[in-house]
Amino acid sequence: MTSSEETPSFRLAYVPGVTPGKWVRIWNERLPDVPLTLVGVSAAEASDVLRGHDADAGLVRLPIDRTDLSAIPLYTETTVVVIPKDHIMAAVDEVRAAELADDIVLHPLDDTLEWEHRPGRPAVERPDTTADAVELVAAGVGLLVVPQSLARLHHRKDLTYRPVVDAPESRVALSWLEDGTTDLVEEFIGIVRGRTVNSTRGRPRSQAQGKSADSDGARRKPATGKTAGGSTGKATGGSGRSGAKSAGRNPRSGSGGPKAAKRGKPRRRS
Repeated sequence: MTSSEETPSFRLAYVPGVTPGKWVRIWNERLPDVPLTLVGVSAAEASDVLRGHDADAGLVRLPIDRTDLSAIPLYTETTVVVIPKDHIMAAVDEVRAAELADDIVLHPLDDTLEWEHRPGRPAVERPDTTADAVELVAAGVGLLVVPQSLARLHHRKDLTYRPVVDAPESRVALSWLEDGTTDLVEEFIGIVRGRTVNSTRGRPRSQAQGKSADSDGARRKPATGKTAGGSTGKATGGSGRSGAKSAGRNPRSGSGGPKAAKRGKPRRRS
């Protein structure tokens, strides 16, 4: 039995830039008796937090060492370059990595982007964190290429950002220990995958299907009776009788019966 089952709680680690608010809200609606605790971690320490049982699952940035971890990719982020608002690139909608060749491009130690060839010129020293690198961009030291969510997280009024169309992208995933796949972990997997209450651990599927069938039958029953003995049958039978009566009583008809014959041309007497 894991600690999360003993304490009836769930601990979710998340790295900077990831916003788990939507999933936490759904969790609180579906499992109000099981509190969810958020644990903020850096991208570099996320795997160690999971392996050390300091969190039941985590929203991490790939790649990670998956020796004993499971991971479900959730989404991919656009990569952007953070620049001063008066930089020449602020006049365009997007840039390419080659256009950064003449600029110093900062490479913080917590960067997770995988480049085959890093763009721009390297700085003398690498900043410790993305937050430190953003401060250096504001000071005019260089530029910074990061996932868009990190550019938003560290937004400053004197800075802006533009998409880098040919840069590697950052992938966010849900990860947990392979031998720690508890019922609560399964619940959270269902939430991030968009499963509804009825498709997970809600009421049994047979009950939901039975209720649906009863409802459909109740709706169909009056409709069938109305069609057989109501509008359709009445229209067919009524129009037939009405048509026959009209044909027999039509005074202008040339073959409508005795009355019609009397009104024909008089016979000549011999």
